[in-house]
Amino acid sequence: MRQQRIQSTLLAASLCAAFAAFASGSAYAQSDAGAQKVQSTSGETCKNPAPGGKKLSDLVVGFSQSENEQNPFRATETASVRAAAKAAGVKRLLYTNANSNQAKQVADIESMINQGAQALIVAPNDSTGLQPAFAQARAKGIPVVTIDRQTAGTVCQDFITFLGSDFYKQGERAGKALAQATGGKASIAEIQGGYGNTVESQRTDGFAASLKAYPNMKIVAAQTGNWSTTEAQKVMEQILLAHPDIDAVYTHADTMTVGALTALRQAGKLNGVKIVSIDGTKEIVTDIGQGIVSADVETNPRFGPLAFKSLEAWFAGQPVPQKQIMDDALFDKSNAKESLAAGKVY
Repeated sequence: MRQQRIQSTLLAASLCAAFAAFASGSAYAQSDAGAQKVQSTSGETCKNPAPGGKKLSDLVVGFSQSENEQNPFRATETASVRAAAKAAGVKRLLYTNANSNQAKQVADIESMINQGAQALIVAPNDSTGLQPAFAQARAKGIPVVTIDRQTAGTVCQDFITFLGSDFYKQGERAGKALAQATGGKASIAEIQGGYGNTVESQRTDGFAASLKAYPNMKIVAAQTGNWSTTEAQKVMEQILLAHPDIDAVYTHADTMTVGALTALRQAGKLNGVKIVSIDGTKEIVTDIGQGIVSADVETNPRFGPLAFKSLEAWFAGQPVPQKQIMDDALFDKSNAKESLAAGKVY
């Protein structure tokens, strides 16, 4: 057993090193400043049982985006996939956007399969519901790479890998950053993401777990902002009316932080509230540099290079890690301006 554990650890380490090397040096890589770095990979892998020697340049690849690209995370994610497809020389890239509609995303994926997609990159809208589309892809031997959000399915059958962040750890880091900003004493409003997906639930759970070490930090209000700037503003306004003593805010995404900031400004309470967010957009990291926001946990959306590397490995008959977890930064007053100048944010 001990030998097996050692072998598993070595395999995971070697896979992580290989994919990290790819991210910084392959033909598909973006600038070092904004490139994703793999923090860890699973020891378990998926491998094509019948590799046919196909190259990316032979393939029609479909990309299913889940949300409107007014969200800078989604816009950067799509741009990354498009750029990586071009760098890889894929025969054709199909693109759809579900605009946060689960049924539409299923129909989108099925449509791309009918258009001849031979591989799929999917940013799931929700943590379940894509099984009908995955079943069609599986029946035709089409590999699926899932990015950003985990969703229900059988690994190596419904999808070959997941690329994303450790959302629970993000919540923990946000809690610790808020504790540092407040001196460990705060009345906190938490503006959560849309209910029903792993991103929201894990960012909620990780944050709550981190606060156990800080008994004087209390969540006095928690409500979903549905990843929306306008909804988050309304939620923040309602929370301020019910809890005027709020002195700290944790939001699950920068888009919602923008709305919360608007509400705080209009209420004349911006200077008295410490704010920690998750994403790492230019707007919020700029606010950190100006002392408006305390910290921002990065979620790097540049999945394109690693997604195409995973597909390349699959078609070549090489093992693909079932999970590839990104190494996300933490932006605070110590590095915000430097990170902006270096192009590390989006």
